[in-house]
Amino acid sequence: MAKKRKRTDGPAEAEKKPDDSAPARPERTLFGFKEPPAPAPDAEPASAAVATAPPFRNKEKVLVTCSRRITYRYRHLMQDMVSLLPHAKKDSKVESKQSKGNALNELLELRSCSSCLFFECRKQKDLYLWMVKSPGGPSVKFLVNAVHTMEELKLTGNHLKGSRPLLTFSTNFDEQPHWKLVKEMLTQIFATPKDHRKAKPFHDHVFVFSIVDGHVWFRNYQISVPHNEMDKVDKGGLDKMTLIEVGPRFCLNPIKIFGGSFGGPTLYENPYYISPNQIRALEKRKKAGKYAMKVKAKVKRKQHEMENALEPDEFADMWKGED
Repeated sequence: MAKKRKRTDGPAEAEKKPDDSAPARPERTLFGFKEPPAPAPDAEPASAAVATAPPFRNKEKVLVTCSRRITYRYRHLMQDMVSLLPHAKKDSKVESKQSKGNALNELLELRSCSSCLFFECRKQKDLYLWMVKSPGGPSVKFLVNAVHTMEELKLTGNHLKGSRPLLTFSTNFDEQPHWKLVKEMLTQIFATPKDHRKAKPFHDHVFVFSIVDGHVWFRNYQISVPHNEMDKVDKGGLDKMTLIEVGPRFCLNPIKIFGGSFGGPTLYENPYYISPNQIRALEKRKKAGKYAMKVKAKVKRKQHEMENALEPDEFADMWKGED
């Protein structure tokens, strides 16, 4: 028979198993594994140290969409912008009505986007660009002029698709507060987030934003670096790098800045803005003025003839009776 176990008065203490787990793997970077920093000799224990905040991670996502009945030229411009922004998301067309703001805000929430570029085409002639931060705002409405797409320009520049751009701004962006706000919105929307899954960790092109005559002009240039046969990049030739334009080109004329998303209180209104409808109306008036001047000239000529009638010719009836 089996022997009986001896009964103990207290509960048996659980034996502690040794920790056989592998040490934590260091963080991996582009240049290999990153070694953890060595602890300082005077460092406090982890229990007494204050918990530090997690590092900031840019999760910017931009929704790019357009209105219905957009022309092919403006649609190609929108597609060029989608190809330049790896953190952009495309969506179907939205009807350009008074309620488009509510529909786009819901769409931004469904697609988990924090910004929006909405190309609104009216009368198949005029293109407006809404640059919006959702859900709290602000939003800027621009009139887009001087549009030239990549296919139209056929420039020699060519950079890697999905690479991160460098953003440069002219110095007059810091002169007035509304330009500072526009600069911050352009920085947040056009700057590709670091470590984005669709972005490549290279900087081989630059976006140039400059203010001329109250308009924001956009250019895209490739950074061309001279290469040698032996080395990948000639370090001594970095000062010889050149810029080659890639495209597209367009000009933004600011109309209004709103405090909310697709609306809200007006923070700024451009006093020098003239709508395209007013410009076309002035041109029609000029053409109509030419016709009115012709009619006035005819009336004036008849009145002059009546006031200055010719005297009868005394030799006019001389040869009438001889036939």
